[in-house]
Amino acid sequence: MSVFETAIQATNSVLASRFPGYSFAFASGSIIRGEGTKGSDIDVVVVFDRLETAWRETFIEGDFPFEVFVQDPETLSWFFESDIARGYPVIIHMVATGHVLGPNRDKGQVWKDHAASVLRAGPLELVGEKLDALKYQITDLLDDLHGDRVGPEIRAIAAQLYQPLADLMLLGRGAWSGRGEWIPRLLRETDQELANRFDDAFRQVSRGNVEVLCNQTHAELDRHGGPFFAGDKRMASQQARRTSFVDLG
Repeated sequence: MSVFETAIQATNSVLASRFPGYSFAFASGSIIRGEGTKGSDIDVVVVFDRLETAWRETFIEGDFPFEVFVQDPETLSWFFESDIARGYPVIIHMVATGHVLGPNRDKGQVWKDHAASVLRAGPLELVGEKLDALKYQITDLLDDLHGDRVGPEIRAIAAQLYQPLADLMLLGRGAWSGRGEWIPRLLRETDQELANRFDDAFRQVSRGNVEVLCNQTHAELDRHGGPFFAGDKRMASQQARRTSFVDLG
C-alpha cells in the first residue's frame, strides 16, 4: 500500500476504536497530501451530531502521530468563525483539504465545500483596530531593532517580529496568514519575490545585518500609512478587575 492508503487505513481504525458514533470526519495534513516528512502527523477533524463540548487530543497509533479535533456542527462553526477573525484558517483548511471519512460522507462533503468557499473568499479586510494593533506591535519591535543591540538581543527581537510582519504582509494583501512552517508557504503562494525578500531579510539578521530587515519592515508599514506608536490606546475589559490583593485601609 502507498503511504496515503496506509494513513487512511490507520485513520479509519482510530475513528472506529476511539470515536464510536461519530458522523463524519476529515483526515488532513501533509501525509494525506503526499507531502509528509519524518515526524509528520495526521490531522483529523471528527464531527459528532452533538457534543457537550469540543476538545483536542494527540496520540500515536501504529506508525502515525495523530492530532484530533473533536467537534459537532455548532462547535465547528465557532472555530470557523474564530479562524476567520484571526486570519489563520487552521480548522477551515483541514476541512477544505481533508479526505472525507465516516458513515455520513454526504454531510462531510457539504462542510468540505463550505470550507473551500471560505478559503476562496479570503480573510477579512485588514483595517481599523486590528491593523493599528498590528502596526503598533511591529513599530515597537522595529524601534528596538534600530537600537544599539548585541547579537543575541537582535536575534530575539527578529524572532518576535517574524509573525506580525508576516501577518501584515499576507493579510495586508488580502491573503490568509498562518503560523510556523505555513508562513513561507503562504508567502510563496502570494508572491514568490516577496517571499524571497522576507526570507533573505531574516537570513541577514542571523549574519548580524539588521538593515535589510529594517528596510523591508519600513516598506511594509508604509503600505499602510507608516509606523504607528503615538496615539495607541486600547481599553481593558470591564471584567478586568479583582478584589484588591492589598488592603489599603
